Amino acid sequence: MDNKQLLIEPETLISEIAELYPEVVDYLVHEYGFHCIGCFASHFETFEQGAFVHGIVGDDFNEMLVKANELAQTTQS
Repeated sequence: MDNKQLLIEPETLISEIAELYPEVVDYLVHEYGFHCIGCFASHFETFEQGAFVHGIVGDDFNEMLVKANELAQTTQS
């Protein structure tokens, strides 16, 4: 991602990711089983909080964040 602005940050609400980046949702569900997208908590839970609840922390979370941003950047161009 070099000097590109992060479109998805750890503090981004899960519902916001679902609304703005549906292709990222597909990736998160298929690669990580990240079904937080459809949960009622997605409207007040951040990306990092949802990942933590599902045991996706540290390097695993950082890898997921990088890939999610790469996908989001691709759709923005």
